[in-house]
Amino acid sequence: MTSLPRDVFKWLQSLDLTFPIRNVRRDFSNGYLVAEIFSWYYPQDIQMHSYDNCNGLPGKVGNWSQLKTFFKRRSIDIPQELVEGTIHAKPDAAELLVQFLYTKLTNRKIKRLALDHEIDFTDHRYQMSLPIHARATASMAVKTNVKITEAMTEPNLITGQQRAQEIIHKRIQHRQEERLEDPDRFCIKPTIGQQCIRKPPMQPGHEQDEEIGSSSRQEQGSPVTQKQWTPPAEQTRSESQEKSKSPSLVHFKEVNVNQLDHVAQQVSRRGMTSSPVLPPIGSQLAQSELLYKNWPKEICS
Repeated sequence: MTSLPRDVFKWLQSLDLTFPIRNVRRDFSNGYLVAEIFSWYYPQDIQMHSYDNCNGLPGKVGNWSQLKTFFKRRSIDIPQELVEGTIHAKPDAAELLVQFLYTKLTNRKIKRLALDHEIDFTDHRYQMSLPIHARATASMAVKTNVKITEAMTEPNLITGQQRAQEIIHKRIQHRQEERLEDPDRFCIKPTIGQQCIRKPPMQPGHEQDEEIGSSSRQEQGSPVTQKQWTPPAEQTRSESQEKSKSPSLVHFKEVNVNQLDHVAQQVSRRGMTSSPVLPPIGSQLAQSELLYKNWPKEICS
């Protein structure tokens, strides 16, 4: 009873239940005490002779099936996860169910919740209280958190595999958190990329300011800090980012292209047929012969 708040503990004592509550997880798993609590508020709907205070799985399933029918008839919304966790005696499930019934039946708010940690219905809280070398492995976590009663009530292989995969996934997440919290224990060394100092790319205006500042420092005789070497891939990436950010400074020169005259084009092609613009080919040959006759004989020889 130490895991329940004081207000809830006093409320359970005022109901004058048939059996005393020594272990919340074990005593509420069969649903008998839950039915007795509701019998005080709904005496006409709950008949206690229909419920059995037993420890076997068939008796638990029978009691909770009657309670589920009553919840549906009275429109009482109780999360199915709390009911399933209470039946299979999952950690923190019964405590949360009792606190939920207290707020639902008395319309009061609990001043202080006893469960101030992450609620996942596993033994993660207990494992975190142990030293690192004594904590359970992944296979042991599956064996501890998957109850045999779950396999008996839902004998489905796919459902069982999904439960085991969920527990293993949570175990991997907790293992990664442990590595981040204590990297020295796991001999985790930072990579070269993590050790490198990354600076944001410089803007075009800032580069000019830095050049002016470096030239002024050189004139004054102050030492100039060496620029840190960056890999070629990062350098080209930063240059491309700067070019994309900076406005385009390319000036285009206008080139005037003169189109070839139609008459000159036809003159260049002498082997083609004559046109109305050019003289006929025969006259051109006669003129060339006359020029050849008039040339000096020395040149012709």
